Amino acid sequence: MASQPAGKEAVARATAAVSAGIKACGAYNRPDLAKRLERAAASLAEPSVPVVVVGEFKQGKSSLVNALLGANICPVDDDVATAIPTSVAYGEQQRAELVLEGDPPVREPIELSDVRRWVVESDPVTAAVEPEPVNADRGRPVGVEVTLPRKLLSGGLTLVDTPGVGGLGSAHAAASLAAASMADALVFVTDASQELTRSELDFLIKARNLCSAVVCVLTKTDFYPRWRTIAELNAKHLRELGEPPIIPVSSTLRSQAAATGDTALNTESGFPELVTFLSAQVGGGAARRRAATAAGEVATACTQIEAQFEAERAALDDPEQAKRVVAELTEAKERAAALKSTAAKWSQTLTDGAADLTSDIEHDLRGRIRGVLQEASDAIEESDPADTWHEMESWLEARVAHELIENYTMLRDRAIELSERVGEHFREASGGVLDAIAVRNPEPMLAGAKIDHKIELERMKVGKQAMVALKSAYGGAIMFVMLGTLTGVSLGPIALGIGLVMGRKGLRDEKQRQRSARQSQAKNAVRRYCDEVSFVAQKDSRDTMRAIQRQLRDYYTGLAEEFNTSNAEALQRATEAAARTKSERAKRLADIDAEMDRLKQLREHAMAVTS
Repeated sequence: MASQPAGKEAVARATAAVSAGIKACGAYNRPDLAKRLERAAASLAEPSVPVVVVGEFKQGKSSLVNALLGANICPVDDDVATAIPTSVAYGEQQRAELVLEGDPPVREPIELSDVRRWVVESDPVTAAVEPEPVNADRGRPVGVEVTLPRKLLSGGLTLVDTPGVGGLGSAHAAASLAAASMADALVFVTDASQELTRSELDFLIKARNLCSAVVCVLTKTDFYPRWRTIAELNAKHLRELGEPPIIPVSSTLRSQAAATGDTALNTESGFPELVTFLSAQVGGGAARRRAATAAGEVATACTQIEAQFEAERAALDDPEQAKRVVAELTEAKERAAALKSTAAKWSQTLTDGAADLTSDIEHDLRGRIRGVLQEASDAIEESDPADTWHEMESWLEARVAHELIENYTMLRDRAIELSERVGEHFREASGGVLDAIAVRNPEPMLAGAKIDHKIELERMKVGKQAMVALKSAYGGAIMFVMLGTLTGVSLGPIALGIGLVMGRKGLRDEKQRQRSARQSQAKNAVRRYCDEVSFVAQKDSRDTMRAIQRQLRDYYTGLAEEFNTSNAEALQRATEAAARTKSERAKRLADIDAEMDRLKQLREHAMAVTS
């Protein structure tokens, strides 16, 4: 068996096969099949292989990306952290664009030198220098896109430097998981200072369920002499994940090697192994998958065109059986026409399945939000919002973000199952139309939902406490003095002691009243925030489900149209064949054999693309 060709070679062979297939569709008057192959050609010409770089804060993600590209694109500093993702793709010219929130997102050109001020948080250099807004209605910056003429990126690789996950419970972690679901590969970065933490392992377990290609990169090996021990410990931890590769690297050595041209130093840096993994396994694997998909489209088109000739050949070869062939094709035509009807089983399965899934997703979301509300309420009851509200806000945002990720993951998985069920009910359908339905990043959606607490967080100051105590003490003392006067008993100093007791009790009661008020306000704030998020998330999940339903509907409707066209053409040819003379049939049989040989060669050429 021939060895599997490299990704670029497979793409080149698939491109040639698709080009020949488009010409064949034109020659056989099948523009519907040609459109399908043109879409396949477009996917081969403009590949996209996103590789997401994730990890905790200060693990060397940005340095890793810069070292891979040989350019200082991602800001690196000890006192700043990445705030929004930076994606770097191939381009003939160096350029950068700021991506602003919107539907669709708005892109504005920026200078490469301005990337830093947009993608970092708490930057002491640029904190006082805000970029001038291009227009008054600009949205919130959600990313920066950079293009560079780098060989590593020429095959379609796009490196995405993400904010630090900040622990599994952070909103950044939720965003990174969302990005992982849409990536061809995930590069998890951890430094050699210590073995993988529990939160890092938990994040990797979740990420592995969303992205099958994962590599763990151990950074800063030049700084920590015991990095080999750490690498061995990490390898043990990763066995439960299927033992993804661990690649130790040093960005510092890589940069020095690039500056001096030292090949040995570059090898010592560990980057050649990482480059090989990204270009050969990730980029090459994605290229082979695209090539195989395109080749499959060519083979399918050949099969449909061949069916036309096979029916005609059967009628020509045995005139006595021509009527039977025509009758079978007529029946098949009716079945093909029925596939386009809304009463078709696949259509009913799609409609009912989409409705059920929408209901299940909304019920799941309500259950998750209810759980968050209960946890928040219990936590508020056990504490004073004056002390804990800021931590509560961070926890609430992260908790809701992760529940949304779980909800969208459920939507993706169930939608794939639905596509497979629809495929099972569709004649000759391949199923799995949506091989990977992306989990959306909830962070932009959550950005519009602010926690409006309206809580009086400030405790009573000493002066106010004194006034409350004096008020209660004075009232208590007056009450008992008046009581003594009425009864003819002089309380004297005792009234002062009673007043002090009353003042202390009044102050304690006022503090308790204010704490209860803050707790009530905090619960209301949590409820308002969750209601707002639920409102936005339910609308978004409904829109997502409708888009999925339309994709499945359009795909199978188009497939039904192709089957109907193929069958109609075959019926016409078989009907005409029945009326031919003996000499005409002989000549036509020779022509059909020649055409079928050409189609067979084209199909075999397509199927050999990845063999």
